[in-house]
Amino acid sequence: MIRQMQDSPSQQTVLLFVYNADTGMFNTLADIGHKIFSPQTYQCDLCMLTHGYFRERGAWRAFIEELPLEARFLHRDQFHSSHPGIDTPLPAVFLQRGEELKLCITARSLHDCSNLDDLKNLLALACMQGNA
Repeated sequence: MIRQMQDSPSQQTVLLFVYNADTGMFNTLADIGHKIFSPQTYQCDLCMLTHGYFRERGAWRAFIEELPLEARFLHRDQFHSSHPGIDTPLPAVFLQRGEELKLCITARSLHDCSNLDDLKNLLALACMQGNA
């Protein structure tokens, strides 16, 4: 269950991007291979939109650096370790204040994005309005 966010002036709101992939060199190499040889079955739509085969897209990095909120990125294993009990389908984007999370972009919504511009627009509509 996702805890509801409550206003607290002392806690900064952060955009938390959670990839549907695990950390580690083996996992990274497996993900690269999967994206190259079978992109239609790759499980992380967020990664497909924001990264090429080997690195983060420059347009994505520039966009993130211009956001009015801090952005943090976690892999699936890191997210489950730091937020046990939250079983939201991944990838996903949350607004985080302290330990409180609010889901702002679902895995389904990320899947429906065709390109990086779709993701940028979705972030503006679903996560940024009233939170900057």
